[in-house]
Amino acid sequence: MGRRRRSAAAALAAALLVFPAACTGPGGGGAERAAAQAVLDRQAAAVRDGDAGAYLATVDPRAREYRAGQRGVFRNLARLPLDHWSYRVTATGDDAFPLPAGAPRRLAVRAELRYRVGGYDSVPVRDVEYLTLTERKGRWYVSGDGDGEPRGRRSAEQPWEQGELTVVRGARSLVLGSGRPEADLRALASAADRAVPAVDAVWPRDWPRRVLVLAPASLEGMAGLLGGEPSSYRGVAAVTTGEAGGGGRTPAERVVVNPGTYRLLGEEGRQIVMTHEVTHVATRAHTTGSTPMWLSEGFADWVGYRGTGRRPALVAPALAAAVRGDEVPRRLPEDGDFDFAGDADRLALAYEGSWLLCRMVAERWGEERLVELYLAAGRAGGGEGGGPRQAAEPAVREVLGVGVAELTGHWRAYLRRELARDRGTGTGEG
Repeated sequence: MGRRRRSAAAALAAALLVFPAACTGPGGGGAERAAAQAVLDRQAAAVRDGDAGAYLATVDPRAREYRAGQRGVFRNLARLPLDHWSYRVTATGDDAFPLPAGAPRRLAVRAELRYRVGGYDSVPVRDVEYLTLTERKGRWYVSGDGDGEPRGRRSAEQPWEQGELTVVRGARSLVLGSGRPEADLRALASAADRAVPAVDAVWPRDWPRRVLVLAPASLEGMAGLLGGEPSSYRGVAAVTTGEAGGGGRTPAERVVVNPGTYRLLGEEGRQIVMTHEVTHVATRAHTTGSTPMWLSEGFADWVGYRGTGRRPALVAPALAAAVRGDEVPRRLPEDGDFDFAGDADRLALAYEGSWLLCRMVAERWGEERLVELYLAAGRAGGGEGGGPRQAAEPAVREVLGVGVAELTGHWRAYLRRELARDRGTGTGEG
């Protein structure tokens, strides 16, 4: 849309302030905030009512490129099942962010956007917006956004900010795509629809049983939605936002798909990835900062591969090679091993080892105990001060009756037994 970055507020905050210029001068902070809040309230009402005329009437008529972008943004928003949209101004002027002096006069506004996608978000999603208002002949218009975003840190985009949006509704899914064929989006919806009952079979706790999938056109688009660098997600088929550390009140569960990597997978591989990500959506309310990554990622992989019949050596080639080279890991994977931007070999070993650990627990202690272990680990630290290391020991002892050291010993023996003997000719259940 003609700009490098767009904050979530840009999408909606093109707003006209119909107040005398004197109300927005230096020292008029209270009046400025009231004026900005009033106009953003009208902007939010236009979005909720689907009133394009009211929306566009508030955009700076001289900011042609920005105005053209806002037309597209509004069309995208009109396609979404939004059941909440509101703003709260939190700062104006220099308290919001500095703007260079000059004519015409401009006003900086920082606001909180709250929105909820009906049927998919349990509570409104929050985002910080940085808006620039311009005064023309005594009237104020929103003429830009993003000027106040912290330098050196990339903030996340929203799907309606990445070009024309296509919305596909599945039986249990909603897929939002930009620059993608509708057939691709329907395939994603079908995969998500199949994943929901597969996850529900092993995770019968209360969860929405509905999935929101974001399908950007490129790796760069994926990184934009996640607020990261493209290099961090290269080779990653999909990511679920908000999957750890929230204690059940983070609403923004979105499965974000990397189109290039996901496309390279076979049909079964794509289904495994989608089921893995939907597992994160289902377990989110019970995943806290105390849940170790080896459990959250290993459990999701276990659900994804469950019933596929894939042999361990085929699912875990890097770990199989290490075991055959007499380099059996001496410790369980640590959270730092799962860093996308870190060493690729270490990342592979972490995921493969975590899957086999959860597979072992399900086989040795039973699937229900594996679920109970997940729940116990999330409760152990309550997400406040407790970390994965502190949570793992009491959770493992409570549910499995052994300590982490003994569990690690069982796991190492399991790796030798399952991987050293399996050179691609055995069977084994995935």
